[in-house]
Amino acid sequence: MITPSHILEIPRPKTFLRTMSLRTGAEIITFLQVINKASGVYGLLALLTGAYIDGWQLSMYLYSTVALLATVYLYKHIRLQSPFESVLLAHLYALDSVINALYTAFFGIAWFYTLASHPDEDSTLSPGLSDNAGFTSPQHNVSHVDIVAEATEGMQAGQNAVTIGQGTGNAGAGLSNAVFQSGSIMSISLISGFWALRVYFVFIMLAFARQCLRQHIAANASSAAWYNSNNMQTTANDLAENPFLEGKEEGNGWKGKLGRVMLSGAPKYWLGADEGEDWMRGVGGKFRKTTQLEQPLGFSERERRRRSGTGPPVPQLNLNPELPR
Repeated sequence: MITPSHILEIPRPKTFLRTMSLRTGAEIITFLQVINKASGVYGLLALLTGAYIDGWQLSMYLYSTVALLATVYLYKHIRLQSPFESVLLAHLYALDSVINALYTAFFGIAWFYTLASHPDEDSTLSPGLSDNAGFTSPQHNVSHVDIVAEATEGMQAGQNAVTIGQGTGNAGAGLSNAVFQSGSIMSISLISGFWALRVYFVFIMLAFARQCLRQHIAANASSAAWYNSNNMQTTANDLAENPFLEGKEEGNGWKGKLGRVMLSGAPKYWLGADEGEDWMRGVGGKFRKTTQLEQPLGFSERERRRRSGTGPPVPQLNLNPELPR
């Protein structure tokens, strides 16, 4: 069975939440990203207070700090709609989503293993779970504790008791119980919902970057000239000229190399036509509408009437040097 090609295409939303423009959506998403990545700075500041941070947590805080600086730098280019910076911001956001998903999965698995090691512990009565949260190893890995009482010499008010921990004979069952308990199911559901929203945000950022890139191509109008010179009907398989090619203004230096790499992953998405859209003709018309390159209203009608001979009569020239008095 062959999968339809349109199922594998990247979604191309036109608006954000069906009420706002893509630029507004990109600004909101990037602002939320800045707030999220600020946690990396606070995590590094925690080292100054003597807090214990293991290697994995430290790597996450360092990465979040670097991502914060890059996002703040690229944030201003959303209003400028710079083609290279917008495409770069969209790729960084998509890459950050993958990295965050890996960190979230790793932290979640470690937490559930710790929770499975303490199935009957009440965190409100004992600090065991809170002490072993994250990546710290539990002090004892046992399923339950037997209390064995032994007699003592002399007359005592009580007896000495010795605790003997029993090994975890069925660790898999303990892990499944930790995952499928009510509190864990609620947490997994919330995290899944937030990540579904995050995937939608990725599509919005990509769509905004695509819009900025195509408006840049329309403003340069080189693709429209290509269409006129070939004088042919284009299809969805035709691609506009890559603005990051060598020799072009945006294709010089490391920016040009990086731009070509970013567009090479999905050239039809970035440079191809949408379904039912004449890309090359759209470059000369529809996309020029946003860049103030469209011909004045009524120009085509006047031109048609002039060519068909139905226009206003041509004024007669007076060849006499002097009018009769």
